[in-house]
Amino acid sequence: MRWSAGWYGGIGHDRLPAGGRAVCGLDSTWTVGWPSVRVRAVGHGPVALAVVGECGADDDQLERALPVVRAKGWRALTRWPGSYLAVARSGEVLAVIGDLAGQHPVYWRTDGAGTWWSTSAVALAALDGAPVDPTALAAHLGLAQPDVLGQWSLFRAVSRVPTGHLLLITPEGACAVRHEPAEYEPVDLRDAAPTVRAALTEAVGARCDGRPVSADLAGLDSTTLACLAAQREPVTAVTFADARLRDDDLAYAVRTAATVPGLAHRTVPGSPDTVYYAGLEDLSALPVTDAPNAYVVTASIKRTVLDTVAARRPAGVHLTGSAGDAVLSAPSSYLADLLRERQHRRAWQHAQAHARLRHTSALTLLRRSRPAARTGLAGAWRQTAAELRRPARPWVPQAERPVAWTPLLATADWMSPDVRDRLASALDVAAELTDGPGWLAAWADRQDLARVGADTTGWRDIALAGHGIEVAAPFLDNEVIRACLAVPADQRGAPGRYKPLLGAAFAHAGVLPPFVLSRVTKGGFNALAYAGLREHASVLRDLLGPSSRLAAAGLVTEAPVAAMLQRAALGQPTAQGALHLAVAAEVWLRQLETAPAWWEVNSRVATA
Repeated sequence: MRWSAGWYGGIGHDRLPAGGRAVCGLDSTWTVGWPSVRVRAVGHGPVALAVVGECGADDDQLERALPVVRAKGWRALTRWPGSYLAVARSGEVLAVIGDLAGQHPVYWRTDGAGTWWSTSAVALAALDGAPVDPTALAAHLGLAQPDVLGQWSLFRAVSRVPTGHLLLITPEGACAVRHEPAEYEPVDLRDAAPTVRAALTEAVGARCDGRPVSADLAGLDSTTLACLAAQREPVTAVTFADARLRDDDLAYAVRTAATVPGLAHRTVPGSPDTVYYAGLEDLSALPVTDAPNAYVVTASIKRTVLDTVAARRPAGVHLTGSAGDAVLSAPSSYLADLLRERQHRRAWQHAQAHARLRHTSALTLLRRSRPAARTGLAGAWRQTAAELRRPARPWVPQAERPVAWTPLLATADWMSPDVRDRLASALDVAAELTDGPGWLAAWADRQDLARVGADTTGWRDIALAGHGIEVAAPFLDNEVIRACLAVPADQRGAPGRYKPLLGAAFAHAGVLPPFVLSRVTKGGFNALAYAGLREHASVLRDLLGPSSRLAAAGLVTEAPVAAMLQRAALGQPTAQGALHLAVAAEVWLRQLETAPAWWEVNSRVATA
């Protein structure tokens, strides 16, 4: 796992990151596992700046940013293409700035001598063996929105920098400071389209730097990235095509590759092993990640795709369309915002169109949306807390429940009453402290991105450990996020046209064939999820059964989980997302028990 860390304090520190490499120009700052080409620093003395990761700024641009650092213009340091961590020093002030999607998260812990910061919460916890915080893990499982508990991390004594904030450390201490607005000034879709196209083009270009490039070629999002990259250099484009999926991804991919120069297409056939939950019998084959990671569930599928890439080209960068859905479209929950704004006619029109797509009624959709329209984020959390203090609910699909700011997932109903009560108390406290946005869509968009970003980081760990391939998700770049989310949700998610923002951005741009832009279908993996649930039911029962670490902490109870697995075995509707979360968390807890050493003794201080 790659990570970065630093120390801010007046006296010597007795630890060093194991295998760490010092960052030039920034005292007591290290990276672990990052190649030197991905760690660049400028300045020295009182003013210095380092970027770690995929940063599209060249060395001259970094040098020209030093006056910005001196003036403490932190947000300007987040506007280059790519996905990276920025560490900036201006006199006695140190700013550590992650990205907007949580691919470079920032954590810290402070004691009397100073402050440690890191992009790895696990590493900071390992300084003194700080345990996992069961309430924070309960929030992760039951709510699945990273910012609900604000600065709580998954470990006791380790604090987390929330989305849109930076870590500011001064001689007086450390704190998280917001640098990104909770909501963007709205921009009409047509006006935003050129900005979106430019941001995405720069994001892809930042990765096309001489390394071999491969890309998924499946849905509209990944196809856009593959075609953008092919304008710069040859691309190995791969499509996972399993007969059980019954989608049209392969047909579109073959046609696209035949139309767009520079795309060398490869089909990745499915097999009995390319299903969800395959390979979980041997957890040592999976790399340790900093948080529970959804891709452990689909690792066998991802590895099969990367095997095909590695067989054709040396290790390079692989483009994925992850987060395209989150930034280019919006779920119908934005109807609650239209009702809140008393845009009743527009809400009715949109509800009618969404209802036709979902084979339901417009009134049903509006009834589901109305409760969320009548409360804000803090009020919604208090309502959720009250629900947690009541007995667990019978399971029904999430799509049939009322729209909520922070939906309570089926996993919350699997927890012990004591854990539910502690999570409820934490939500009550969070409700008093929240500075979240006033609109549901703005909140949900950021949380979706933070969740996808964290999961993509885990996928990157899997790809690096097994193939030496760098996974890149350009839709998660800061400037792409800003350009897309400035478009109101009711325009991005308008049901009359599939992903209208992408269509407006690339129409007549000569990047995508017209038949791609007119596509209205989207593949799904439900068949492989149910196949995996059936074929690996015994492994899942063992993971989540009596020996489960989650069960020992009261985070799952045996009976409802067993009942859900039984439903899956019979092919009945199942809380798939809840099962994925629980399995990923259980795998993570077990991996922590055998994690490698994160720190070594600083001999210079130890012998002083």
